[in-house]
Parts: sequence; C-alpha cells; structure tokens
Amino acid sequence: MNEKYNVYLVSDSTGETLDRIFLSLKSQFANFEYNKKEFAFVRTEQQIDKIIKECVNLENSLILYTIVETKLAKYISNQSNKNSVPCFGILGNLILSFSKLLNQKAIHKPSAQHVLDEDYYKRIEAIQFTMAHDDGKKIDDLKNADVILLGVSRTSKTPTSIYLANRGYKTINIPLVLDHKIPKSLSNSSACIIGLVADPERLADIRRNRVAIMNDHNLKEYTDLDSIKKEVNESKNIFKRNNWPIIDVTRRSVEETAASILKIIEIKKHK
Repeated sequence: MNEKYNVYLVSDSTGETLDRIFLSLKSQFANFEYNKKEFAFVRTEQQIDKIIKECVNLENSLILYTIVETKLAKYISNQSNKNSVPCFGILGNLILSFSKLLNQKAIHKPSAQHVLDEDYYKRIEAIQFTMAHDDGKKIDDLKNADVILLGVSRTSKTPTSIYLANRGYKTINIPLVLDHKIPKSLSNSSACIIGLVADPERLADIRRNRVAIMNDHNLKEYTDLDSIKKEVNESKNIFKRNNWPIIDVTRRSVEETAASILKIIEIKKHK
C-alpha cells in the first residue's frame, strides 16, 4: 500500500501559480496519495515557523513553495532542512537563471504578476463580455467577439469560453439545435469561428447524467443516441460548408481544447 503524503503549498501571493504547478506535477504519478493544505500570502518568518511546526508533527510532510523575496525564501529552506522536512522552491532557480540571462536583477516583489495593468483590464472586460454572451445570448453583438464557438449541447462550449476569456479573448458560444438556423451575420464576422464536436455515445452519457440531476424525464430526444448522432453529423456539415475549423473535444480537457483554439487564432493572425 502506498504511503500518504501531507503536501503543504506555501505562497507569498494568491497561490494560484503554485496550485497549477502542483496539479501538473501530481498528474505524472499514478499512485500518489496525498492530503493538500494551502497557505497564501505568507510573508513573515512567524508564519513559516507555524507551518514547519505543523509539518514536523505529521509524518510524510513536504513543502512546495513560491516565495520570491530572497531572505524569506532562504528562511523556509533553512528551517525545513533543520527539521528534516523535504522542501522544494518552485521559482527560485528559474528567477536566478533568468536574471543571469537578462543581465539584470529581479525585483523579488510578491504578487508582481497581479498588477492592474492594461492586460488585467483586458481580461476583466473579456470575462464580462463572455458571461453576457453565454449560450447564444446577445448574438446581435457578434462583431465585437474575438472567438465564436459553435456546437451541440454538452460540447464544453461554456467552460472553454470562460477559459479563453481568462486569457483575454472575448468569446461568444452558440448552441446548435436541430432545425434552428445559425445567425446569418456569422458569415461576415471577423472573429475566429470554431466548431466543437464530440463522440455521440459520450454525449449521450453526459446528457443522461445532466437530465438525472435536473430530474426531468421529458427530454427523451435530448438523450436519444440516434438523435444525437443526427445532431453531431449536421453540425459537422455546417462547419465544413463554412470552412470553419473543427475540434473534437471527446478526449480533450478544456485546457487542451483552448490550447488548440489559441493555436488556430495564431495561425489566422499570420495569414
């Protein structure tokens, strides 16, 4: 039986970067059992002492940290070594290497990535736009979109839209419903239009789970496999007629789908 680890994620900022790095790290190990505890905005030695003390009292504890202030980063490293707690700094060596490459000193300022600059406000505007245009709302506003996603129900349009919005792209998603025509204005849009499809059997499973949660048993056609196959085939035909790129989301995470869309956007920019 595998040992269970107590993982402490310690950050001098929001902890978002560290959490994502740990997510990528743990995905590489199939039998990694752990309890995770997160500490954000850690900026004093007293806070670190408290965390180290807790680690010492628990078996199989380890620390991952993103602390950019040099003195505090050395402190958590030294205190962990003294108490025999495995401790790994995520950004330290990378910042040092970049500093040498760029031939300039790093500012070592916590939360430096969260400055309220132009890119920040662009992301906020994109998120607001995307939420207001979710699921086919306000399609008279297509000219202001950067990305337009189309697909039948449950092809991850909304989560993918939100992810793209967080990257600063104003995104509209439009559900395709049988016998409903797509907006004519799409043909004149300068946005990057993407068609999302998925395996009909997978869609049927997702829809059945959705209907069970909604406790609505009057949606037989919505979960019927033959009907779903017809929907998916029709959506593919629409995408092909209009020469819109098609992404199959069946075995893709939202992040992977978004990465493919960003690649298509980049290619379109250079055409």
